[in-house]
Amino acid sequence: MRHFLLTLVTMLFACCSSDHETQAETLPSTSGMTMNITIGGATQTVTLADNAATQALVAKLQDGPVTLSLDTNGDFEIWGSLGFSLPTSNEHIDGQPGDVVLYAGSNICIFYGTNSYSYTRLGRIEGLTASQLKAFLNGGQSNISVTLSLPAGTTAVRHVGTSGKDDAYYTLSGRKVKQPSHGVYIRNGQKVVL
Repeated sequence: MRHFLLTLVTMLFACCSSDHETQAETLPSTSGMTMNITIGGATQTVTLADNAATQALVAKLQDGPVTLSLDTNGDFEIWGSLGFSLPTSNEHIDGQPGDVVLYAGSNICIFYGTNSYSYTRLGRIEGLTASQLKAFLNGGQSNISVTLSLPAGTTAVRHVGTSGKDDAYYTLSGRKVKQPSHGVYIRNGQKVVL
């Protein structure tokens, strides 16, 4: 038995050595980015948190909008499965009206009330009262059709390469800029300061 455990531990260390490590693709920052939530023809904007979950969500939404069916839970949120998983960075959150969070890696919760639990923060809907949020989210109902999308014109820089020249300027969040002013941009795969 001791020999078996020693062999198992040795194999574990060999598999986890730096020679076998893979590095995750670095996705662009989502700082300052927004996402749209559309329910029943009405749309609200979510200011996204900057973390691996929102970066992966933005990458998913680059392929097109995602429509979900969400349900009311406990008269404080609508929630349901995304249909795919996102990276988690759970922390204890005292959810407030307008908070959008990830639960268990593959479920989205949108609060119109309050709740405390371990979530990954995705973002926040600003500017609506709790009762306005409940009305927008159809709180209290089941099978609520919710569409997540990126605002028109939003792009993300997924890969930076040197094949070919693109003289366009992009913000650090990946939005193409026609006439850049002062600031930091990406042009031809390089950061430039104007």
